[in-house]
Amino acid sequence: MAEEKEKKKGFFSRLVAGLSKTRDNIVSGIDNIFSGFSKIDDEFYEELEETLIMGDLGVHTTEKIIEDLKEKVKEQKIKEPAACKQLLIDSIKEQMDVGENAYDFENQRSVVLVIGVNGVGKTTSIGKLAGQLKAQKKKVLLAAADTFRAAAIEQLTEWSNRAGVDIIAQKEGSDPAAVVYDAVQAAKARNTDVLICDTAGRLHNKKNLMEELKKIDRIIEKEYSGAYRENLVVLDGTTGQNAMSQAKQFMEVSNVTGIILTKLDGTAKGGIAIAIQSELGIPVKYIGVGEHMEDLQKFNADDFVNALFQTEETEEGKKDVSL
Repeated sequence: MAEEKEKKKGFFSRLVAGLSKTRDNIVSGIDNIFSGFSKIDDEFYEELEETLIMGDLGVHTTEKIIEDLKEKVKEQKIKEPAACKQLLIDSIKEQMDVGENAYDFENQRSVVLVIGVNGVGKTTSIGKLAGQLKAQKKKVLLAAADTFRAAAIEQLTEWSNRAGVDIIAQKEGSDPAAVVYDAVQAAKARNTDVLICDTAGRLHNKKNLMEELKKIDRIIEKEYSGAYRENLVVLDGTTGQNAMSQAKQFMEVSNVTGIILTKLDGTAKGGIAIAIQSELGIPVKYIGVGEHMEDLQKFNADDFVNALFQTEETEEGKKDVSL
């Protein structure tokens, strides 16, 4: 238990460090607004709105946060801008609920399809996820169904070795659905807990991608109908609003159940994590803030926003807000 607490603390401090550019981008602006205004008026809200939009939270999400804030300020009859800091933090957290069943796939026989364009950290995320599931004593199998890129197969094989899990792969250019078929048979024969499939993410050729994913879907439905399904899209946090439009396009070709948001360390666009969840209604389930196996973590809205605002929660549950 102490070790688990230490790990969580370690990740939280890496999250605080990783979100430093985003913090500079959003929080310093908010801080100036709170200290620069003596009363809560339209101009105060406009400045706040502009700062959040510039921080990659997007127009839609920002409007929701500001509306919520206005309501709470009115209800609680707050007059001082500084007194609504915590309300703003709470409003942001409310946009980001992962939901109780977000990680159900871990505890039952499941197939996880991982989708994402080249360069977003898809293969690395699969490797890290496999390693973490293996550490939970799960039997994990990888399927190298991104067969259009030789490097993808090699990379995934390397990660399977590093994580100590089996992999099903064929040569470059093989039919991805055939790889998934083989992997499903192997998963059944080996009594695998979680089968993770790497898939090609050629968004510029959406029709082909859609057909390919449909074919893979049909095979899993037919051959492994009892398996729990999880479809995760990997997005690069450094691309901000572009990541949002990618997510929307993938939603057109697949039933997306969650997002893995990578490369949040060293980007000023970390606000996109809030925007994606609020705008698309799809939870960010994992975030990546570094290269190590443990740098991919389950997303926790409280931790994320606390790290962003450098709000430490004390043992007694009190909060020290230091914007």
